[in-house]
Amino acid sequence: MSRAGPSDAARDASLPDHIRRAIEITPAAGARERIIDITTLGRRTGRARRIEIFFYRAAGATYLCSGAGGAATDWHANLLAHPDFTFHLKNGLRADLPARATPVTDPAERQTVLAEIVADLNQPHDPGTIRPTRLEDWADSRLMRISFRARS
Repeated sequence: MSRAGPSDAARDASLPDHIRRAIEITPAAGARERIIDITTLGRRTGRARRIEIFFYRAAGATYLCSGAGGAATDWHANLLAHPDFTFHLKNGLRADLPARATPVTDPAERQTVLAEIVADLNQPHDPGTIRPTRLEDWADSRLMRISFRARS
């Protein structure tokens, strides 16, 4: 199932307030607040892979998205194989958060989330590099909903 469930919201709400505030960005957030690192496990090697990526807030949840064009990405393939990963806040507040990625496959949820992301990117402060950003260009984007897990 690709829709967020109450357990996702309950886990995210259990984050400390200062971390939750850093994740719950608004359209007014600049690029700096949106840049994180993620550490995934390689789908073939099982080795840790750390990359820099933007994250997005839409429909009350946190997402990773491959962006316009929908080209295949290693991070997406790695998360399909190993959905547990580390979400690293690194600008201002620093925190390494255990997280889980769920592919968003429901067409209605994809449309809602991608429309919010594109509207956000078309704000005057645009964290993207190309304007205008068009929803149809993002239709095939790799999209993952993120839930944050309690530390074990």
